[in-house]
Amino acid sequence: MSSTTALPVSYSALPFRDIAISHVPPNSPVTTKVLILSFNRPEKYNAVTENLLTEVETVYNLVNTDERVHAIVLTGAGPAFCAGADLEVGFAGLLAHKESEESINAFRDQGGRVALAMTRCTKPTIVALNGPAAGFGLTVTLPATIRVAWSGAKVALPFSRRGLTLESCSAFFLPRLVGLSNAMHLVTTGSTYLASDPLVSGLFSKLLPTPQETVSYATALATDIAENTSVASTKLMRDMMLYCPPTPEKAHVLDSKVFISIVGSKDNIEGVKSFMRKKRPQFSGTIDKDQFPFWPWWDARKTESKRQIKDDTKVKL
Repeated sequence: MSSTTALPVSYSALPFRDIAISHVPPNSPVTTKVLILSFNRPEKYNAVTENLLTEVETVYNLVNTDERVHAIVLTGAGPAFCAGADLEVGFAGLLAHKESEESINAFRDQGGRVALAMTRCTKPTIVALNGPAAGFGLTVTLPATIRVAWSGAKVALPFSRRGLTLESCSAFFLPRLVGLSNAMHLVTTGSTYLASDPLVSGLFSKLLPTPQETVSYATALATDIAENTSVASTKLMRDMMLYCPPTPEKAHVLDSKVFISIVGSKDNIEGVKSFMRKKRPQFSGTIDKDQFPFWPWWDARKTESKRQIKDDTKVKL
């Protein structure tokens, strides 16, 4: 399925093989403000395949342009959240990328493409970690806006025990979320920890007593966000923190520009008016790029281009 697929009437009707999507409420015949995206290989503990990653990336690219959707809940079908890579499939398919220095320089891991699709998506992701998560099963949660977990879930980053390294942009996100010291401990040991362990509990804004309550809480939280917050506000604030300038003075320049630009916007007027009238706001599900011509204030394509030029020069040398 191509990421250019037309927006569906119902996401739950899409012919995915390794993921499942449901609406909130689940019996809705049309797309709702909240979608629940589930890894759907329960017999394999939702172990990751190339197809699963392709399907997840496709959904995020669709949702990013869908004004009807305001939030996504990410969870796993069955007793696990995600066991990481399917080791029965292995990594043989990746070896072709090692044929030359050029192919190595051009390679971008598929988990990283999913992480960037989640990061760039204007709609927030709320992770409901309902069971064990290892490797990609944990790193995929790091770009999410909010993570909640079953306190008894076991999590691990076992790359050092498999002769592998961090992927899915996790070397960027992990130390920012749990601190460099804890991140070093987690990746060096490769050990398994309960979600409630102090080493990893900082990843989660709330720990719940059961897997079912975890998913229910995440769904209720996503519904509250979808019904009562502005997509423009939440996305811009996420990006202000993620792509924050390195000094307070530069941050002041940025947040001043963002703040004055959003003042008087349709969502700002609607937010104030609905509050005064004690009614639920009717926010749009998009960001008006004409209103924020400076967004994004970073240029990912330019950064990638510079990196590629550097790599190409190195190859020629």
